[in-house]
Amino acid sequence: MCYTAAVPDAQHAVVDALRAGDERAFARLVDELGPAMLRMARAYTRTDAAAEEVVQESWMAVLRGLDGFEGRSTLRTWVLGIVINVARASVRRDARSVPFSALADDDDGPAIGPERFLPPGHERWPGHWAIAPTPWPDRALETAEALAALHAAVDALPESQRAVITLRDIVGADAEETRNALGLSDTNQRVLLHRARTRVRAALEATFGATMRLE
Repeated sequence: MCYTAAVPDAQHAVVDALRAGDERAFARLVDELGPAMLRMARAYTRTDAAAEEVVQESWMAVLRGLDGFEGRSTLRTWVLGIVINVARASVRRDARSVPFSALADDDDGPAIGPERFLPPGHERWPGHWAIAPTPWPDRALETAEALAALHAAVDALPESQRAVITLRDIVGADAEETRNALGLSDTNQRVLLHRARTRVRAALEATFGATMRLE
């Protein structure tokens, strides 16, 4: 069973099994959500070992909090929200973070120069690309160099942007899940995702020089 796509009745059945101590249900949940939890934790921590510790602590919190799960969100959203809270607490303990709410409007400056976009008064496409990104060559992002550049670009983002792009583009959460997990408004979620994607794209272009001018 795929818990991330479970209908409400099936989700409640999974939760009931977990509350009853069903070890097989818990093992399936670990297999299903473990990789996404690790990726989410890694967005906050600076080492793989620290991320693994966050995930372990998060599983303990999940088991302790099952009785309080009311099904108002998907099980995955609820679990990822726990990971985020545990990761924030872990980072704050290491004196490397500030509350997430204080970061929602950080780094307002553009990551790509305004000359890359059509002017606001353009008759057809105001604000759209004037100099668009060149599509990446087939399998380009599967190379070790490209993956390293991608991870470095994401790691360099402000915490709020890093969390949003990790949920949306790495974990695969949709907009609603992301808003619920991070406690963001729809507008803030979209703005942070746009800024994050723009900065990552700019970093990759700087590394690989992938731009082209539209005719």
